[in-house]
Amino acid sequence: MATGVTAADAAALFAGHRLRLARQLAGMRKSDLAHLLGKSATALSGWEAETKRPSSATVAELALSLGVDPGFFMVGRDQSPLAATPHFRSLRSTTQIARDQATAYGQLAVDVATAMERHVEFPDVTIPYFPVSQDDTDGVEPEDAARFVRKQWGLATGPVGHLVRLLENHGVVVVFSPPGAVSVDAYSFEGSGRPVVILNPFKQDYYRQRFDVAHELGHLIMHQDAEPGGRTVEDQANRFAAEFLMPESDIRGSLPKTMSRSVWTSIGQLKEKFGVSMQAVLFRARGLGELSDVSYRNAMMTVSARGWRRSEPGLVDSVEQPSMLPRAVEILDEAGISELELVSQSRVPVELFRQVVSRFPTDPHFSDASVEAGLLLAPVVSLMDARRGGA
Repeated sequence: MATGVTAADAAALFAGHRLRLARQLAGMRKSDLAHLLGKSATALSGWEAETKRPSSATVAELALSLGVDPGFFMVGRDQSPLAATPHFRSLRSTTQIARDQATAYGQLAVDVATAMERHVEFPDVTIPYFPVSQDDTDGVEPEDAARFVRKQWGLATGPVGHLVRLLENHGVVVVFSPPGAVSVDAYSFEGSGRPVVILNPFKQDYYRQRFDVAHELGHLIMHQDAEPGGRTVEDQANRFAAEFLMPESDIRGSLPKTMSRSVWTSIGQLKEKFGVSMQAVLFRARGLGELSDVSYRNAMMTVSARGWRRSEPGLVDSVEQPSMLPRAVEILDEAGISELELVSQSRVPVELFRQVVSRFPTDPHFSDASVEAGLLLAPVVSLMDARRGGA
């Protein structure tokens, strides 16, 4: 990353928003970093606001403390703070530090994609906009939006195929978040001219991941100007995803109307056909009025009793994988543009660069036993930990 750049160089072309980005990636408050450096929070605020400029010695200290090279702090072309606030699932259950950290990682994903686009042509962004009012709680606008997108994209009736690839083919950057961001579910935002969807690396469930992707697509389609995190906005995204993945015209006649032991077999068949979880099928049945609220609650009690809220039975045991950025790295390597050159141009720590361009979610911090034990709501840790520890 920015090899050969000295602390003096970085101090001369220091960008305050890059300091804020590095601090957020590390999961630190201003007061935390100021204490670590032995500086005042006022001084740190001044550097981030660019009303003050740090000395070259201070830049070196900042780089060491935050696990980045000095060049990370320099002004770069096509690199500016995100203009849009990401859509997080629940603002109440996710801390501000975790949201800041996730937003910072999203910025890095944009920076990586932007650097690559100087060398390789990505698909054009063809995401239609179908704004839906945040006051619409009982209408059918989210469902209309889903039908509109399917028509615009020329999708045939019935199940949707590889959903991640579909979004990438329409210009969306899809990446897995790093293991340090364990407390943040899938989220999305408008990047610098290219929308981004970031998936939780621990939700290694093909069926639930597809609903997550469709949910985030709903935000990109409907909520460009909406305030993120509200209950109505999230419900609209769920309704969009349900119609997009399970069109009413294709599934209504197959949905359960009452619950019995034999019904679970047909629910399992719908799960495999449409590539969604059994819980999503039940959600759809209730949403279309086929299943009463009482029957739905009883069904969900059965789901809980069988341990299916965490892990449902299913035939597909691997999640859909992003391919746009990973394939770009391969193509550019064949053309003589190395990974290290791309790391330098995007000015992203090498381990995080590799995470952004990976086809697979990675888990260097948690064992399978940790995941099984439910240790996913860990405190925020630095996304630079793997780099500092030499992993």
